[in-house]
Amino acid sequence: MKQRTAVGTGGKFYEAPIDPYLPQVGNRGYRVSRYELDLTYKVASNRLSGKATITAATTGIRPRFSFDLSQALAVSKVSVNGARAAKYTHQRGKLTVTPSQKIPTGGALSVTVQYAGTPKPVRGPWGEVGWEELTEGAIVASQPNGAASWFPCDDHPSSKASYQISVTTDSPYHVVANGALVRKQIRASHTTWVYEQSEPMASYLATIQIGPYERRRVSDSAPVPMNAVLPQRLRTRFDHDFARQPEMMETFIRLFGPYPFAEYTVVVTDDDLEIPIEAQGISVFGANHCDGRRGSERLVAHELAHQWFGNSLTLGSWRDIWLHEGFACYAEWLWSESSGGPSAQEIADQVHRTQAGLPYDLVLGDPGPSLMFDDRVYKRGALTLHALRGELGDDNFFDLLRQWTAKHRHGTVTTEEFTDLAAHFTDRSLRSLWDAWLRETTLPSL
Repeated sequence: MKQRTAVGTGGKFYEAPIDPYLPQVGNRGYRVSRYELDLTYKVASNRLSGKATITAATTGIRPRFSFDLSQALAVSKVSVNGARAAKYTHQRGKLTVTPSQKIPTGGALSVTVQYAGTPKPVRGPWGEVGWEELTEGAIVASQPNGAASWFPCDDHPSSKASYQISVTTDSPYHVVANGALVRKQIRASHTTWVYEQSEPMASYLATIQIGPYERRRVSDSAPVPMNAVLPQRLRTRFDHDFARQPEMMETFIRLFGPYPFAEYTVVVTDDDLEIPIEAQGISVFGANHCDGRRGSERLVAHELAHQWFGNSLTLGSWRDIWLHEGFACYAEWLWSESSGGPSAQEIADQVHRTQAGLPYDLVLGDPGPSLMFDDRVYKRGALTLHALRGELGDDNFFDLLRQWTAKHRHGTVTTEEFTDLAAHFTDRSLRSLWDAWLRETTLPSL
Protein backbone atom coordinates (compact mmCIF):
# COMPACT_ATOMS: atom_id res chain seq x y z
CA MET A 1 0.00 0.00 0.00
CA LYS A 2 1.19 3.52 -0.66
CA GLN A 3 2.35 5.81 2.10
CA ARG A 4 0.66 8.98 3.26
CA THR A 5 1.65 11.82 0.94
CA ALA A 6 2.06 15.46 1.93
CA VAL A 7 0.02 18.01 -0.02
CA GLY A 8 0.43 21.79 -0.09
CA THR A 9 2.34 24.01 2.32
CA GLY A 10 -0.06 23.78 5.21
CA GLY A 11 1.28 20.42 6.32
CA LYS A 12 -1.96 18.65 5.47
CA PHE A 13 -1.88 15.03 4.40
CA TYR A 14 -4.02 12.89 2.18
CA GLU A 15 -3.88 9.15 1.74
CA ALA A 16 -2.97 8.08 -1.77
CA PRO A 17 -5.30 5.51 -3.33
CA ILE A 18 -4.80 1.90 -2.32
CA ASP A 19 -5.03 1.02 -6.00
CA PRO A 20 -4.70 3.76 -8.65
CA TYR A 21 -6.78 1.68 -11.06
CA LEU A 22 -9.79 2.07 -8.74
CA PRO A 23 -8.93 5.09 -6.59
CA GLN A 24 -12.33 5.26 -4.85
CA VAL A 25 -12.31 1.63 -3.72
CA GLY A 26 -10.66 -0.03 -0.73
CA ASN A 27 -10.16 1.19 2.83
CA ARG A 28 -7.43 1.51 5.43
CA GLY A 29 -7.17 0.89 9.14
CA TYR A 30 -8.39 -2.70 9.38
CA ARG A 31 -8.17 -6.19 7.89
CA VAL A 32 -11.43 -8.09 7.48
CA SER A 33 -11.43 -11.76 8.49
CA ARG A 34 -15.14 -12.55 8.03
CA TYR A 35 -18.43 -11.29 6.60
CA GLU A 36 -21.77 -12.61 7.81
CA LEU A 37 -24.60 -11.48 5.52
CA ASP A 38 -28.24 -12.03 6.44
CA LEU A 39 -30.28 -10.95 3.41
CA THR A 40 -33.92 -10.92 2.38
CA TYR A 41 -34.76 -10.43 -1.28
CA LYS A 42 -38.16 -9.90 -2.92
CA VAL A 43 -37.89 -10.96 -6.55
CA ALA A 44 -41.01 -9.22 -7.85
CA SER A 45 -40.04 -5.78 -6.52
CA ASN A 46 -36.23 -6.17 -6.58
CA ARG A 47 -36.12 -5.19 -2.91
CA LEU A 48 -33.11 -6.14 -0.80
CA SER A 49 -32.81 -5.76 2.96
CA GLY A 50 -29.88 -6.98 4.95
CA LYS A 51 -27.78 -7.10 8.05
CA ALA A 52 -24.04 -7.36 7.52
CA THR A 53 -21.66 -8.20 10.34
CA ILE A 54 -18.03 -7.48 9.49
CA THR A 55 -15.33 -8.94 11.72
CA ALA A 56 -11.90 -7.35 11.42
CA ALA A 57 -8.73 -6.42 13.29
CA THR A 58 -7.48 -2.85 13.33
CA THR A 59 -4.09 -2.03 11.81
CA GLY A 60 -3.80 1.39 13.42
CA ILE A 61 -5.54 3.78 15.79
CA ARG A 62 -8.07 5.76 13.77
CA PRO A 63 -11.00 7.97 14.70
CA ARG A 64 -13.21 6.40 12.03
CA PHE A 65 -13.40 3.51 9.56
CA SER A 66 -14.88 3.39 6.07
CA PHE A 67 -16.58 0.69 4.01
CA ASP A 68 -17.65 0.62 0.37
CA LEU A 69 -21.44 0.66 -0.04
CA SER A 70 -23.65 1.83 -2.92
CA GLN A 71 -25.87 4.86 -2.40
CA ALA A 72 -28.78 2.78 -3.73
CA LEU A 73 -28.89 1.11 -0.31
CA ALA A 74 -30.00 3.14 2.70
CA VAL A 75 -28.37 2.47 6.07
CA SER A 76 -30.70 2.44 9.08
CA LYS A 77 -28.46 1.33 11.95
CA VAL A 78 -24.76 0.82 12.68
CA SER A 79 -23.11 -0.68 15.75
CA VAL A 80 -19.43 -1.17 16.57
CA ASN A 81 -18.35 -3.92 18.98
CA GLY A 82 -21.91 -4.23 20.24
CA ALA A 83 -22.48 -0.52 20.89
CA ARG A 84 -24.18 2.01 18.66
CA ALA A 85 -21.65 3.97 16.64
CA ALA A 86 -21.11 7.53 17.81
CA LYS A 87 -22.08 8.57 14.29
CA TYR A 88 -21.95 7.40 10.71
CA THR A 89 -22.19 8.99 7.29
CA HIS A 90 -23.01 7.43 3.94
CA GLN A 91 -21.85 9.58 1.03
CA ARG A 92 -20.36 9.00 -2.43
CA GLY A 93 -20.29 5.24 -1.99
CA LYS A 94 -18.54 5.28 1.40
CA LEU A 95 -20.07 4.31 4.71
CA THR A 96 -17.90 6.00 7.34
CA VAL A 97 -18.33 4.84 10.92
CA THR A 98 -17.06 6.55 14.07
CA PRO A 99 -16.82 4.22 17.09
CA SER A 100 -17.93 5.65 20.43
CA GLN A 101 -14.49 4.72 21.78
CA LYS A 102 -11.13 4.51 20.03
CA ILE A 103 -9.91 1.00 19.27
CA PRO A 104 -6.20 0.20 19.80
CA THR A 105 -3.99 -1.19 17.04
CA GLY A 106 -4.63 -4.91 16.68
CA GLY A 107 -7.95 -4.58 18.47
CA ALA A 108 -11.15 -6.35 17.51
CA LEU A 109 -13.47 -4.47 15.18
CA SER A 110 -16.96 -5.89 14.73
CA VAL A 111 -19.28 -3.67 12.71
CA THR A 112 -22.95 -4.50 12.14
CA VAL A 113 -24.83 -2.59 9.45
CA GLN A 114 -28.55 -2.78 8.76
CA TYR A 115 -29.60 -1.52 5.35
CA ALA A 116 -32.23 -1.83 2.62
CA GLY A 117 -33.06 -0.59 -0.85
CA THR A 118 -33.42 -1.41 -4.49
CA PRO A 119 -30.04 -2.79 -5.53
CA LYS A 120 -28.61 -1.84 -8.88
CA PRO A 121 -25.25 -2.22 -10.58
CA VAL A 122 -22.39 0.16 -9.93
CA ARG A 123 -21.52 2.26 -12.98
CA GLY A 124 -17.88 2.58 -13.96
CA PRO A 125 -15.47 2.78 -16.89
CA TRP A 126 -16.08 -0.92 -17.60
CA GLY A 127 -19.87 -0.73 -17.70
CA GLU A 128 -22.24 -1.79 -14.94
CA VAL A 129 -21.16 -4.40 -12.38
CA GLY A 130 -22.73 -5.89 -9.27
CA TRP A 131 -26.31 -6.83 -8.44
CA GLU A 132 -28.59 -6.96 -11.46
CA GLU A 133 -32.17 -8.05 -12.07
CA LEU A 134 -32.90 -10.86 -14.47
CA THR A 135 -36.22 -11.46 -16.16
CA GLU A 136 -37.04 -13.72 -13.22
CA GLY A 137 -34.48 -13.53 -10.45
CA ALA A 138 -31.13 -11.84 -9.91
CA ILE A 139 -27.48 -12.18 -10.84
CA VAL A 140 -24.38 -10.79 -9.15
CA ALA A 141 -21.30 -10.16 -11.29
CA SER A 142 -19.01 -7.82 -9.35
CA GLN A 143 -15.63 -7.69 -11.10
CA PRO A 144 -13.93 -5.37 -10.38
CA ASN A 145 -15.82 -3.15 -7.92
CA GLY A 146 -19.46 -4.25 -7.78
CA ALA A 147 -19.58 -5.96 -4.36
CA ALA A 148 -20.59 -2.64 -2.81
CA SER A 149 -23.84 -2.86 -4.80
CA TRP A 150 -25.20 -5.39 -2.29
CA PHE A 151 -23.21 -5.32 0.96
CA PRO A 152 -20.81 -3.04 2.88
CA CYS A 153 -17.25 -4.23 2.35
CA ASP A 154 -13.60 -3.50 1.81
CA ASP A 155 -13.96 -3.88 -1.94
CA HIS A 156 -10.38 -4.55 -2.99
CA PRO A 157 -9.08 -7.94 -4.16
CA SER A 158 -6.22 -7.96 -1.65
CA SER A 159 -8.78 -8.02 1.17
CA LYS A 160 -9.81 -11.69 1.42
CA ALA A 161 -12.08 -13.12 4.11
CA SER A 162 -14.40 -16.01 4.93
CA TYR A 163 -18.15 -15.57 4.37
CA GLN A 164 -21.48 -16.79 5.60
CA ILE A 165 -24.26 -15.77 3.22
CA SER A 166 -27.89 -16.27 4.21
CA VAL A 167 -30.60 -15.41 1.69
CA THR A 168 -34.34 -15.54 2.30
CA THR A 169 -36.48 -15.27 -0.81
CA ASP A 170 -39.67 -16.57 -2.42
CA SER A 171 -39.89 -20.35 -2.23
CA PRO A 172 -40.23 -21.12 -5.95
CA TYR A 173 -36.73 -19.77 -6.55
CA HIS A 174 -33.40 -21.50 -6.15
CA VAL A 175 -30.52 -19.59 -4.52
CA VAL A 176 -26.83 -20.20 -5.13
CA ALA A 177 -24.03 -18.51 -3.19
CA ASN A 178 -20.36 -19.25 -2.59
CA GLY A 179 -19.31 -22.25 -0.54
CA ALA A 180 -21.25 -25.15 0.90
CA LEU A 181 -25.01 -25.11 1.50
CA VAL A 182 -25.14 -25.69 5.26
CA ARG A 183 -28.83 -25.07 5.88
CA LYS A 184 -32.06 -24.74 3.93
CA GLN A 185 -35.24 -23.88 5.79
CA ILE A 186 -38.67 -23.61 4.15
CA ARG A 187 -41.29 -21.43 5.80
CA ALA A 188 -44.55 -21.33 3.85
CA SER A 189 -43.94 -19.01 0.91
CA HIS A 190 -40.32 -18.24 1.77
CA THR A 191 -37.11 -20.29 1.90
CA THR A 192 -33.86 -19.43 3.65
CA TRP A 193 -30.60 -20.65 2.12
CA VAL A 194 -27.40 -20.47 4.16
CA TYR A 195 -23.98 -20.92 2.54
CA GLU A 196 -20.59 -21.09 4.24
CA GLN A 197 -17.47 -20.06 2.32
CA SER A 198 -14.57 -21.02 4.58
CA GLU A 199 -11.67 -20.37 2.20
CA PRO A 200 -10.56 -16.71 1.96
CA MET A 201 -12.38 -14.86 -0.81
CA ALA A 202 -12.08 -11.42 -2.40
CA SER A 203 -15.26 -9.35 -2.26
CA TYR A 204 -15.67 -9.15 -6.05
CA LEU A 205 -15.87 -12.96 -6.16
CA ALA A 206 -18.75 -13.12 -3.67
CA THR A 207 -21.99 -13.86 -5.50
CA ILE A 208 -25.67 -14.67 -5.26
CA GLN A 209 -27.63 -16.24 -8.12
CA ILE A 210 -31.43 -16.44 -7.86
CA GLY A 211 -33.73 -17.96 -10.44
CA PRO A 212 -36.21 -20.69 -11.44
CA TYR A 213 -33.49 -23.31 -11.38
CA GLU A 214 -33.05 -26.98 -10.62
CA ARG A 215 -29.85 -28.35 -9.11
CA ARG A 216 -28.23 -31.67 -9.80
CA ARG A 217 -24.88 -33.40 -9.64
CA VAL A 218 -23.07 -33.37 -12.99
CA SER A 219 -20.84 -36.38 -12.43
CA ASP A 220 -20.08 -38.72 -9.57
CA SER A 221 -16.93 -39.92 -11.34
CA ALA A 222 -15.24 -36.52 -11.53
CA PRO A 223 -12.27 -35.93 -9.20
CA VAL A 224 -14.15 -32.98 -7.68
CA PRO A 225 -17.92 -32.84 -7.01
CA MET A 226 -19.47 -30.85 -9.86
CA ASN A 227 -22.96 -29.36 -9.83
CA ALA A 228 -25.26 -27.81 -12.41
CA VAL A 229 -27.92 -25.21 -11.54
CA LEU A 230 -30.09 -24.23 -14.50
CA PRO A 231 -33.62 -24.01 -15.91
CA GLN A 232 -35.10 -27.38 -16.75
CA ARG A 233 -35.61 -26.32 -20.39
CA LEU A 234 -31.83 -26.11 -20.94
CA ARG A 235 -30.94 -29.48 -19.48
CA THR A 236 -30.54 -31.40 -22.75
CA ARG A 237 -28.32 -28.75 -24.30
CA PHE A 238 -26.29 -28.44 -21.11
CA ASP A 239 -25.71 -32.17 -20.94
CA HIS A 240 -24.10 -32.00 -24.38
CA ASP A 241 -22.29 -28.67 -24.17
CA PHE A 242 -20.78 -29.22 -20.72
CA ALA A 243 -20.29 -32.98 -20.98
CA ARG A 244 -16.50 -32.79 -21.01
CA GLN A 245 -16.22 -30.80 -17.78
CA PRO A 246 -15.08 -33.81 -15.69
CA GLU A 247 -12.33 -34.50 -18.22
CA MET A 248 -11.47 -30.81 -18.23
CA MET A 249 -11.20 -30.85 -14.44
CA GLU A 250 -8.87 -33.86 -14.56
CA THR A 251 -6.68 -32.14 -17.14
CA PHE A 252 -6.35 -28.93 -15.14
CA ILE A 253 -5.62 -30.79 -11.90
CA ARG A 254 -2.81 -32.59 -13.71
CA LEU A 255 -1.41 -29.37 -15.17
CA PHE A 256 -2.10 -26.84 -12.40
CA GLY A 257 -2.22 -28.92 -9.21
CA PRO A 258 -5.12 -29.80 -6.85
CA TYR A 259 -8.44 -28.03 -7.35
CA PRO A 260 -8.48 -25.36 -4.61
CA PHE A 261 -12.08 -25.70 -3.37
CA ALA A 262 -14.45 -28.40 -2.12
CA GLU A 263 -16.69 -28.44 -5.19
CA TYR A 264 -17.51 -26.64 -8.42
CA THR A 265 -20.88 -25.33 -9.56
CA VAL A 266 -21.97 -24.05 -12.95
CA VAL A 267 -25.06 -21.83 -13.09
CA VAL A 268 -26.85 -21.21 -16.38
CA THR A 269 -29.32 -18.33 -16.27
CA ASP A 270 -32.62 -18.30 -18.13
CA ASP A 271 -31.49 -15.03 -19.73
CA ASP A 272 -28.73 -14.51 -22.29
CA LEU A 273 -25.47 -13.05 -20.97
CA GLU A 274 -22.86 -11.17 -22.97
CA ILE A 275 -19.99 -13.02 -21.28
CA PRO A 276 -19.68 -15.75 -18.64
CA ILE A 277 -18.85 -14.73 -15.08
CA GLU A 278 -16.47 -16.26 -12.58
CA ALA A 279 -17.04 -16.36 -8.84
CA GLN A 280 -15.29 -18.40 -6.19
CA GLY A 281 -16.30 -22.03 -6.67
CA ILE A 282 -18.92 -20.97 -9.24
CA SER A 283 -19.09 -20.03 -12.91
CA VAL A 284 -22.17 -18.40 -14.45
CA PHE A 285 -23.18 -18.74 -18.08
CA GLY A 286 -26.13 -17.39 -20.05
CA ALA A 287 -28.72 -19.44 -21.87
CA ASN A 288 -26.97 -18.40 -25.10
CA HIS A 289 -23.89 -20.37 -24.00
CA CYS A 290 -25.96 -23.56 -24.22
CA ASP A 291 -26.31 -23.85 -27.98
CA GLY A 292 -26.26 -27.65 -28.23
CA ARG A 293 -23.08 -27.52 -30.34
CA ARG A 294 -20.38 -26.94 -27.70
CA GLY A 295 -19.91 -23.51 -29.21
CA SER A 296 -18.76 -22.06 -25.89
CA GLU A 297 -16.47 -24.86 -24.70
CA ARG A 298 -13.39 -22.66 -24.71
CA LEU A 299 -15.25 -20.36 -22.30
CA VAL A 300 -16.12 -23.34 -20.12
CA ALA A 301 -12.39 -24.04 -19.86
CA HIS A 302 -11.58 -20.38 -19.27
CA GLU A 303 -13.99 -20.02 -16.33
CA LEU A 304 -12.91 -23.30 -14.73
CA ALA A 305 -9.26 -22.21 -14.89
CA HIS A 306 -10.14 -19.05 -12.97
CA GLN A 307 -10.73 -21.20 -9.89
CA TRP A 308 -6.93 -21.53 -9.73
CA PHE A 309 -5.90 -18.27 -11.38
CA GLY A 310 -8.01 -15.46 -9.94
CA ASN A 311 -10.01 -17.12 -7.20
CA SER A 312 -7.42 -19.09 -5.22
CA LEU A 313 -4.50 -16.94 -6.41
CA THR A 314 -5.89 -13.41 -6.49
CA LEU A 315 -4.02 -10.36 -7.70
CA GLY A 316 -2.96 -7.87 -5.06
CA SER A 317 -3.21 -4.97 -7.50
CA TRP A 318 -5.36 -4.57 -10.61
CA ARG A 319 -2.30 -3.74 -12.72
CA ASP A 320 -1.49 -7.47 -12.56
CA ILE A 321 -4.75 -8.52 -14.23
CA TRP A 322 -2.79 -10.64 -16.72
CA LEU A 323 -2.13 -13.09 -13.87
CA HIS A 324 -5.87 -13.87 -14.04
CA GLU A 325 -6.87 -13.45 -17.65
CA GLY A 326 -3.65 -14.47 -19.40
CA PHE A 327 -3.52 -17.71 -17.42
CA ALA A 328 -7.22 -18.50 -17.99
CA CYS A 329 -6.86 -17.77 -21.71
CA TYR A 330 -3.83 -20.05 -21.93
CA ALA A 331 -5.87 -22.75 -20.18
CA GLU A 332 -8.24 -22.61 -23.17
CA TRP A 333 -5.29 -23.46 -25.44
CA LEU A 334 -4.10 -26.22 -23.12
CA TRP A 335 -7.56 -27.76 -23.08
CA SER A 336 -7.71 -27.65 -26.89
CA GLU A 337 -4.31 -29.32 -27.05
CA SER A 338 -5.20 -32.09 -24.61
CA SER A 339 -8.67 -32.80 -26.02
CA GLY A 340 -7.81 -33.37 -29.66
CA GLY A 341 -8.13 -29.82 -30.97
CA PRO A 342 -5.45 -27.50 -32.33
CA SER A 343 -2.23 -27.46 -30.32
CA ALA A 344 -1.25 -24.52 -28.14
CA GLN A 345 1.48 -23.76 -30.68
CA GLU A 346 -1.01 -23.64 -33.55
CA ILE A 347 -3.34 -21.37 -31.59
CA ALA A 348 -0.44 -19.16 -30.46
CA ASP A 349 0.74 -18.73 -34.06
CA GLN A 350 -2.73 -17.68 -35.19
CA VAL A 351 -3.29 -15.35 -32.22
CA HIS A 352 0.14 -13.79 -32.71
CA ARG A 353 -0.66 -12.99 -36.35
CA THR A 354 -3.89 -11.33 -35.27
CA GLN A 355 -2.26 -9.39 -32.43
CA ALA A 356 0.44 -8.13 -34.80
CA GLY A 357 -2.22 -6.19 -36.67
CA LEU A 358 -3.57 -4.42 -33.57
CA PRO A 359 -2.37 -1.11 -32.05
CA TYR A 360 0.83 -1.23 -30.00
CA ASP A 361 -0.38 0.92 -27.11
CA LEU A 362 -0.68 -1.63 -24.31
CA VAL A 363 1.87 -2.62 -21.67
CA LEU A 364 0.81 -6.05 -20.44
CA GLY A 365 2.35 -5.68 -16.97
CA ASP A 366 0.60 -2.34 -16.39
CA PRO A 367 -2.15 -1.80 -18.98
CA GLY A 368 -3.87 1.07 -17.15
CA PRO A 369 -7.46 1.12 -15.94
CA SER A 370 -8.98 1.89 -19.35
CA LEU A 371 -7.34 -1.19 -20.94
CA MET A 372 -7.31 -3.65 -18.03
CA PHE A 373 -10.09 -5.72 -19.63
CA ASP A 374 -8.92 -5.24 -23.21
CA ASP A 375 -8.84 -8.52 -25.13
CA ARG A 376 -5.14 -7.95 -25.79
CA VAL A 377 -4.47 -8.47 -22.06
CA TYR A 378 -6.00 -11.93 -22.38
CA LYS A 379 -4.27 -12.87 -25.62
CA ARG A 380 -0.89 -11.29 -24.93
CA GLY A 381 -0.95 -12.81 -21.46
CA ALA A 382 -1.46 -16.26 -22.97
CA LEU A 383 1.28 -15.63 -25.54
CA THR A 384 3.63 -14.62 -22.71
CA LEU A 385 3.03 -17.95 -21.00
CA HIS A 386 3.53 -19.81 -24.26
CA ALA A 387 6.84 -18.01 -24.78
CA LEU A 388 7.85 -18.92 -21.23
CA ARG A 389 6.87 -22.54 -21.86
CA GLY A 390 9.11 -22.58 -24.91
CA GLU A 391 11.99 -21.17 -22.87
CA LEU A 392 11.60 -23.54 -19.90
CA GLY A 393 10.39 -26.71 -21.64
CA ASP A 394 7.20 -28.54 -20.72
CA ASP A 395 8.45 -30.31 -17.59
CA ASN A 396 9.79 -27.17 -15.95
CA PHE A 397 6.90 -25.00 -17.14
CA PHE A 398 4.18 -27.17 -15.61
CA ASP A 399 6.26 -27.77 -12.49
CA LEU A 400 6.37 -23.98 -12.19
CA LEU A 401 2.58 -23.67 -12.52
CA ARG A 402 1.97 -26.37 -9.92
CA GLN A 403 4.42 -24.79 -7.48
CA TRP A 404 2.89 -21.36 -8.15
CA THR A 405 -0.62 -22.53 -7.25
CA ALA A 406 0.60 -24.47 -4.21
CA LYS A 407 2.80 -21.73 -2.77
CA HIS A 408 0.12 -19.03 -2.98
CA ARG A 409 -3.03 -21.11 -2.45
CA HIS A 410 -5.85 -18.85 -1.20
CA GLY A 411 -3.50 -15.86 -1.16
CA THR A 412 -2.70 -12.73 -3.13
CA VAL A 413 -0.03 -12.58 -5.81
CA THR A 414 2.04 -10.14 -7.86
CA THR A 415 3.81 -10.32 -11.19
CA GLU A 416 7.15 -9.96 -9.40
CA GLU A 417 6.44 -13.07 -7.33
CA PHE A 418 5.71 -15.06 -10.48
CA THR A 419 8.80 -13.88 -12.34
CA ASP A 420 10.96 -14.53 -9.25
CA LEU A 421 9.61 -18.07 -8.95
CA ALA A 422 10.12 -18.75 -12.66
CA ALA A 423 13.80 -17.89 -12.29
CA HIS A 424 14.25 -21.06 -10.21
CA PHE A 425 13.30 -23.25 -13.17
CA THR A 426 16.11 -22.28 -15.53
CA ASP A 427 19.82 -21.49 -15.45
CA ARG A 428 19.38 -18.73 -18.03
CA SER A 429 18.24 -15.21 -17.29
CA LEU A 430 14.58 -14.53 -18.15
CA ARG A 431 14.93 -10.76 -17.93
CA SER A 432 14.84 -10.17 -21.70
CA LEU A 433 11.68 -12.32 -21.97
CA TRP A 434 9.91 -10.38 -19.21
CA ASP A 435 11.06 -7.02 -20.55
CA ALA A 436 9.79 -7.84 -24.03
CA TRP A 437 6.44 -9.32 -23.05
CA LEU A 438 5.48 -7.43 -19.89
CA ARG A 439 7.13 -4.02 -20.11
CA GLU A 440 7.11 -3.01 -23.81
CA THR A 441 4.23 -2.04 -26.07
CA THR A 442 5.72 -3.73 -29.12
CA LEU A 443 4.58 -7.29 -29.70
CA PRO A 444 7.63 -9.61 -29.51
CA SER A 445 8.13 -12.42 -31.97
CA LEU A 446 7.31 -15.90 -30.74
